[in-house]
Amino acid sequence: MQNGEELRDLAAQVVARALAAGATDAEAVVAEGDEFSVTVRMGEVETLEESGSRGIGLRVFRGKRSASASSSDLTEAGVAEMVAGAIALSAVTEEDAFAGLPEAQDLGQYQADLHLYFDDVYSLPGPERIALARRAEAAALAYDPRITNSQGGGFSATTGRRVLANSRGFLGEYRSSSCGLYAAPLATDESGAMQRDSWSSSARRLGDLEQPEAIGQEAARRALRKLGARKVPTQQVPIVFAPEVARSLLGHLFEAASGDSIWRSASFLAGKLGAQVAAPGITVIDDHRMLLPTGVGGFGSSPFDGEGLASRRNVLVAQGVLQSYLLNTYTARKLGMRSTANATRGLSGAPGIGPGNLYLEPGTLTPEEILKDVPRGLYVTSLMGFGANMVTGDYSRGASGLWIENGELTYAVEEVTIAGNLATMLPNITAIGNDLVFRSSVAAPTLRVDGMTVAGA
Repeated sequence: MQNGEELRDLAAQVVARALAAGATDAEAVVAEGDEFSVTVRMGEVETLEESGSRGIGLRVFRGKRSASASSSDLTEAGVAEMVAGAIALSAVTEEDAFAGLPEAQDLGQYQADLHLYFDDVYSLPGPERIALARRAEAAALAYDPRITNSQGGGFSATTGRRVLANSRGFLGEYRSSSCGLYAAPLATDESGAMQRDSWSSSARRLGDLEQPEAIGQEAARRALRKLGARKVPTQQVPIVFAPEVARSLLGHLFEAASGDSIWRSASFLAGKLGAQVAAPGITVIDDHRMLLPTGVGGFGSSPFDGEGLASRRNVLVAQGVLQSYLLNTYTARKLGMRSTANATRGLSGAPGIGPGNLYLEPGTLTPEEILKDVPRGLYVTSLMGFGANMVTGDYSRGASGLWIENGELTYAVEEVTIAGNLATMLPNITAIGNDLVFRSSVAAPTLRVDGMTVAGA
């Protein structure tokens, strides 16, 4: 990897070259990184990959016309070709009155250390990385005689550096790291029917990963509880979403509140600012500069967004009331509003919109207390498909989990569909767990939603 100074110089030089070639404004992003991953199956290494990458992207403006180009060739000739290509494309694109970089006074970056990078992610020798994956899988296989096979265990590590520069005076850079460990065992019952499940741990620094044995054992426990799964009759019952699937509801909420959906009037939340859209106990935060309880930066933390605006904390929903849409500069201009610093930026194309650390604030109930209050219902542990319509709010997804009877988890359920409408599901969240844990950049505790339909046998 090159050092930060070299990449900062490269980004600034590319912006200057674009201006000299005729651009009225320009923005460059340079990214590089290293990746390692290993997968083992039944104790043997199945895949082993290690790679490095570098790339640069350029977005240019000529008045209200814009175009972008990118390249993995950072030589003088490669950069010159990329700049010329972007300039040529900008001459043939249509004008867009809302196109352009953020205003100079809006640019900036969060100054405190977000603790996004740790050297220990790459500190282990290769054989020890492989050993972690083997330990996770071995713990799953040893957990119970009914764990008879495995789809593998794996370890991964990544590090990266990102630089953003534009012609309005912004120049920012940060490094990041992450690592992960998982196991995916197969369980077999007395009839030979098989079930698969998995468990994983992710962290910014190696020392924060769960122990391989704990990961393997949890994966095995989850696979075993799915044995004997059956359908249930179609009925309307409370649905309890486990944390690992409850976070998908936040993903749908984010999509519905995204500026791209709002200005196109393609969201059931269009025109709902200031309205009660969820239960009074629901507060959803999108925090781009959050630190986890371990003192490291959240998985979605960064000092600036994809356009060079300082990271911030946005309240999306407060006590059920929609407080904000989530916007980049373009969608903010479309709606006559201000960006919420939610721009995301790859090496090519225009900025998109993405979350930082998106989470639903926890309640006071334990998961056990939530289940205890459900006479009959479904505890959902897995969702399939993408059956959520942001325009109408209609929601229908394949699901599996455990049946709740008199407040207790009983038998496994599979091959059912859960259905409702997000516009009524959010207000019908009747219980919120206290078990919020960040395993990714989107997190939610256990949630109970009333009024949904389980479609089964």
